[in-house]
Amino acid sequence: MKSCIFEGQVKHSRTTPVKHDFKYQLFMMFLDLAELKDVFDGRLFWSVGGLGIAQFRRKDHFGDPEQPLHESVRDLVEKNTGQRPKGPIRLLTQLSYFGYGFSPVCFYYCFDSSGTTVQTIIVEVNNTPWGEQHCYVLTDPSEVKKNSIKCFELSKEFHVSPFMEMGLVYKWTFSDPSKILFIHMENFKNENKLFEATLRLKRTEINGRSLCRLLIVYPLITVRLVVGIYWQALRLWLKKCPVYAHPAKSKNMTFK
Repeated sequence: MKSCIFEGQVKHSRTTPVKHDFKYQLFMMFLDLAELKDVFDGRLFWSVGGLGIAQFRRKDHFGDPEQPLHESVRDLVEKNTGQRPKGPIRLLTQLSYFGYGFSPVCFYYCFDSSGTTVQTIIVEVNNTPWGEQHCYVLTDPSEVKKNSIKCFELSKEFHVSPFMEMGLVYKWTFSDPSKILFIHMENFKNENKLFEATLRLKRTEINGRSLCRLLIVYPLITVRLVVGIYWQALRLWLKKCPVYAHPAKSKNMTFK
């Protein structure tokens, strides 16, 4: 089975106009979309599209909920690049807990037909409290470093935080998923770095023991994530960080 658990730390660091840092431990599921029917088979409290404490729900992700997610991914990549992915598609995401789901960002890794090389990455971003969703399709790296580290540069198209303006440039860095998974994102304005976020995760196999431990160590993780977002927003507001209004909604947005 290619599906697994990735566990580790996320860190955010803002340098201007106010300094603000935080970090926390988390886990994310790394799901091969071809394995969805079997990944939690026989696992108490875990399910795909059914009952359970922890659930993978098709409706939490982009595309028509009636269409298999892997087909929505292939359609989106083909629409943006003219090439339809032929290999496995693996998703790094949060799940829903007790029927409540929110994942600030998910990552779809689209592999070649051999299943060994990542050709395209989709970044699926969700915001709160607006309930909007946007996908960035990353296919042409600006740089490929040692060990297949891929770098992408693109313009910000989606409002995520009232404390971060539009008109910025994103610089993303991705490792290929293996024993370690690394993602780094930087925000720039006029070549000045305003913000960076880093995700460092270590692979763990999916088994009864590991799934039980996750429910104990990370109870209601999606609720904790949302509470954490609003807590950090309050801290930024108290530091008098400038607030930016939500821009006009664009045709590229979807609503959940």
